[in-house]
Amino acid sequence: MALIGKIRKNSWLLIVLIGLGLGGFVIMDMFSGQQSIFGSQQSVMGEIDGKVVDINEFNRAEGILYAGGSGNNTYGNRSSLWNYFVEEAIVSSEADALGLGVSKKELLDLEFGSNDRLSPVVKARYSNPQNPNAVDREQLNQIKGILDGGKTQMKTMIETGQLNPNFPYYWKYQEGEITKDRLQSKLINMVEKSMYTPNWMAEMIGNNQNAKVDFNYVQIPFDKIDDADVALADADYQKYLDQNIAKYTRDEETRKVEYVEFKVTPSKADSTKLQQQITDLKEGFASTDDDSIFVQNNFGSISQFWMNGDALNDAIAETVFQMPVGSVYGPYLDGNSFKAVKILDRQMIPDSAKSRHILISATDAASFAAATKTIDSLKTLLLNGAEFDTLAAKFSQDPGSAQNGGFYDYVPVNQFVPEFNDIIFYSGNIGSLYSVRTQFGVHLIEPMGRKGNSNPMVRVAYISQNIEPSEETQELVQEDAIAFLDANPTMESMIKSATEQGFVIETSPSLTRNDFAVGSLGAGNTSREIVRWAFNNDPNNPGAEVGSVSPQVYGFQDPAQYFTNKYVVVGLKNTQEAGVPSVASIKDEIELEVLNMKKGETIIAQLEGKTDLNAIAGQYSAKVDTAKSIAFSGAFIPNVGNEPAVVASALNLDINTTSAPIVGNNGVYVVMPTYKPTAGTVANIPQLRQNEQNSARAQVRARLIQAMRKRADVEDNRARFF
Repeated sequence: MALIGKIRKNSWLLIVLIGLGLGGFVIMDMFSGQQSIFGSQQSVMGEIDGKVVDINEFNRAEGILYAGGSGNNTYGNRSSLWNYFVEEAIVSSEADALGLGVSKKELLDLEFGSNDRLSPVVKARYSNPQNPNAVDREQLNQIKGILDGGKTQMKTMIETGQLNPNFPYYWKYQEGEITKDRLQSKLINMVEKSMYTPNWMAEMIGNNQNAKVDFNYVQIPFDKIDDADVALADADYQKYLDQNIAKYTRDEETRKVEYVEFKVTPSKADSTKLQQQITDLKEGFASTDDDSIFVQNNFGSISQFWMNGDALNDAIAETVFQMPVGSVYGPYLDGNSFKAVKILDRQMIPDSAKSRHILISATDAASFAAATKTIDSLKTLLLNGAEFDTLAAKFSQDPGSAQNGGFYDYVPVNQFVPEFNDIIFYSGNIGSLYSVRTQFGVHLIEPMGRKGNSNPMVRVAYISQNIEPSEETQELVQEDAIAFLDANPTMESMIKSATEQGFVIETSPSLTRNDFAVGSLGAGNTSREIVRWAFNNDPNNPGAEVGSVSPQVYGFQDPAQYFTNKYVVVGLKNTQEAGVPSVASIKDEIELEVLNMKKGETIIAQLEGKTDLNAIAGQYSAKVDTAKSIAFSGAFIPNVGNEPAVVASALNLDINTTSAPIVGNNGVYVVMPTYKPTAGTVANIPQLRQNEQNSARAQVRARLIQAMRKRADVEDNRARFF
């Protein structure tokens, strides 16, 4: 009672404490979580012109569109999805400003209307399996029926397993894609219609097309100057960059990494062990009653077709024709595998056979049962005198032969599925009828003739063991890579040690923050980890600085066999902010171009004051060539390539006047025009104008969205999440 009394007297304190406790939760919630009242950025993956892309929304879309997707394609899918989000935001914003939209009626027409009105999205996703150029109307009609049934019917179908639970979300997302595509088409059409070529421009284009010139020239390839005779300074690189700013300007920050690979290859002990595994399996392979199961359990395969010596590995081509059926030979080496081969059957097979058949298609147990009954009935009719070609034309579902009475003239072996081959080439009697089930359905087959020499052919089964490094071998290489990393924590020491030990040091191309491929290392999760480290976006591996080496050794899996085939030690070579790159960050990329620029300057200096083409050609062991009827609009010189500067110079010179040396794409040129035909009056201005307008409009379709995207305010935070 005394305690209760004290609480009553100090109730204000209790209220304050409770208030502070509740306030703590409120304040904590205000400053944390995805719903912070101050606008927490924890779930903001990006923002496009003020429109937020939430990571949860992105993940839902990815899960719906790419359910079950994995591997290297994950990053490609995410990149495509991000591009969709960006373009959808840009297109919808521009469409709203212009008053463009897609009505419900228009959307329905784009989804289920006539073929000429269907959205490209629908045409691509619902093509007919039998004819990819046509739409699968049956599937579209089924979907329309589901949608027309409303939410209640859809819910029932999902609960009873008749409909994928993700279907409603998938279809809603797809409607967004269809709407975006339609709005984008409307924007493009508006801009295309605004493209116009006036008469003066059409005349200029016509004059350029008609302007042609014949000229003699000497080409002095850049390699006439030895690389060792050219010294490159930073000023040369800077000069080249200044002349090609647009070509090398970066829209976003880039970084380069250098890396050393420790390749994992099977040891001799690994190979010996794997070879012995095949040896140990031979007895069981020879005695098994179920070759298919045995092969399946031992990474093998069964040949479904008849094979002659030319179709077999050279190591067994002669042996298999001398061994008894059922015997096993091996192990033998086939590429990167040890194998053993079992002789399943051997027959004398003629060169070709002719036949006719009736096919009733089937895909499941019920349809196969129905097809079998139909074939049995047709067989009865034939045995009672019915005409084969008449029944084939009426009932056969083989598009290749039905209208030809089911007839196939003489064809070589293995042109049909194995069950069909067997009947017509050796096991079936000529003129008899056989009911045969294949992957396509049930056939009624009549062998009609065989001809040519009979040759021995075999069917074989294989068991196989790929020659790959053991876990122990992989671990030993990993230990070597870790030891190398521990001894070389900086780029300087990494390069020095790698050079001393004979490793090849590779440099990546310029990487952007969201790249998922690194040079020769390819694309995938591990490459993405390297990029995240290089940009300091990997929370588990921070601290990337120019000259530093990642504290993690990166393992790469073999794409086919899934063992680790190399370990990589990576260092950060340089960083380059958006804009014009520095010489240091791009030097290795432009070295060849700068070298050619300097060689061109050297050749020009050597040619100073020289105008005789024969003398110039003799100086460089070159020759005087002739170019005929070269057009300004094409700028292409046969046997040389595209050289616009050379052609422009030739067109602007007087006849028989020697040009100054011209640095082109493939060397230095000296030209002398010999003939310039008089350009005729430009004809058909309307056609020229139309052609130019069509060309300009095609550029709109290819470049409008990219141009709009470049002008948009896009904040890309994907690297925070993956």
